[in-house]
Amino acid sequence: MTEEAPRRLVVLRHAKSAWPEGVADVDRPLAGRGRRDAPAVGRRLRAAGLLPDRVISSPSRRTRETWELAAGELGAEVPVSYDGRVYEADVPELLGVVREVPDDVRTLLLLGHNPGLAELVAALAGRATGDALERVREKFPTSAIAVLAVPGSWSGLAPGSALLTELAVPRGGKKK
Repeated sequence: MTEEAPRRLVVLRHAKSAWPEGVADVDRPLAGRGRRDAPAVGRRLRAAGLLPDRVISSPSRRTRETWELAAGELGAEVPVSYDGRVYEADVPELLGVVREVPDDVRTLLLLGHNPGLAELVAALAGRATGDALERVREKFPTSAIAVLAVPGSWSGLAPGSALLTELAVPRGGKKK
């Protein structure tokens, strides 16, 4: 009997958002840079073989726009659910959301906001490849992608149990 490869948790912070006056935080759209960076996120996911089986996202406008633009670069349809618990969530809330994922999902993408996402990655990563964990602790910028190898089931995910294998910050280039 062969051992199953670890599950992968791909943690994605939304692309750069705008701060229009009089707009509620949840309704803030992507800024121009965010609209350029989000497709680069999708290209990076595709090139790295990180096509998720499922996406769980905050319902905010900026996370929805990030996913729409990134997903357009994947070349495949991916089921996405917008979960209000991910918006403004802390580590226990985010961990609770991930632990509910069925075990037939091998690669899960969690799309949301800081500081919760950076804190989740730092809490889950018992080990890391290279300096990825130090970089996450220093800054988890917009459009950042952290990839964690998760041993065992989603329901058993615990702080310190995952391996942080990659940290990338795709950018879409300069404004023309």
